[in-house]
Amino acid sequence: MKIEVFDIPEEGLDIELEETPKIEGVKINKSFKAILRIEKKGAEVFIKGIVSGEVELQCSRCLKEYTHPIKTLVEVSYHPLEELNREELIELKKDEMDVDFYREGLIDTDDIIRDQILLNIPMKPLCSETCKGLCPVCGTDLNEFECRCEVKEIDPRMAVLQKLLRRMRKNG
Repeated sequence: MKIEVFDIPEEGLDIELEETPKIEGVKINKSFKAILRIEKKGAEVFIKGIVSGEVELQCSRCLKEYTHPIKTLVEVSYHPLEELNREELIELKKDEMDVDFYREGLIDTDDIIRDQILLNIPMKPLCSETCKGLCPVCGTDLNEFECRCEVKEIDPRMAVLQKLLRRMRKNG
């Protein structure tokens, strides 16, 4: 949904919507819901609300797909893109991380929802905190079965030295 900044009434605007934004690499099975309060002061627009829904992710330990719920508070202030001086290098300060820009007098709620989804997907998705993952030798799902593989834990920084040692022993 596109919101025209000019059409936002002085008393503000409350909207409820359901949208399924297209995000490359993210599987969304049903629409995300958003309840938003939109207020305007001059050219600045303030949006507060809640975005909730679910995404399908792949566990980084066992590689199974699982549903990850997302429910997050939104608090963003929008400024006209024209406020930016194109020749200035802009550095956002910590208290400005919830600032965005609109162009041509339009704010797209699809962008708000997409940003919240991307900000709330874990960097290392886990189906559960207790997920045991896969055996590095045979690939067995350790959540479902036990394997008898012997796993030697080697510090990856030392693995190169171990290969060198083997080569030296072979060459005698």
